[in-house]
Amino acid sequence: MIIMIAAVAENNALGKNNELVWHLPNDFKRFKSLTTNHHIIMGRKTFESFPKPLPNRVHVVITRQKDYNPEGCILVDSIEKAIAICPENEDSYIIGGGEIYNLGMEHADILEITKVHHSFDADAYFPEIDKTDWQLVESEENFRDEKHLYDYTYETYIRR
Repeated sequence: MIIMIAAVAENNALGKNNELVWHLPNDFKRFKSLTTNHHIIMGRKTFESFPKPLPNRVHVVITRQKDYNPEGCILVDSIEKAIAICPENEDSYIIGGGEIYNLGMEHADILEITKVHHSFDADAYFPEIDKTDWQLVESEENFRDEKHLYDYTYETYIRR
């Protein structure tokens, strides 16, 4: 299965200046739990936003830069090639950024969304989830606390 995973604000904001504009430690834990031991597909800018490669994951980086060669990554120049590299019988995750989510939407089987209940100024946005194509099958509300400044909901969508 191809699964897109993202934390998305009420206005579909993902981030600004190649950074998230919120800090939700529980969402980071969920992301780690879901993506560990799987292939993760991302754009070059998303890869560069990490201080180092994420442990216990196969990094598939989409880039048009011919001379780009980070250690330990599989490099491809299209979403189709990225998906083709992933094992067919395993879950693989598309993890961003905005352009890659737009390209990946037609290929995804599942959306794992953390809906952050706030709007943010951003320069990267998640594509609109068309409810005629996607069915919400699971929803778990989480409320702000001393470590989480915003309410947020984990949402799982499957393609209709």
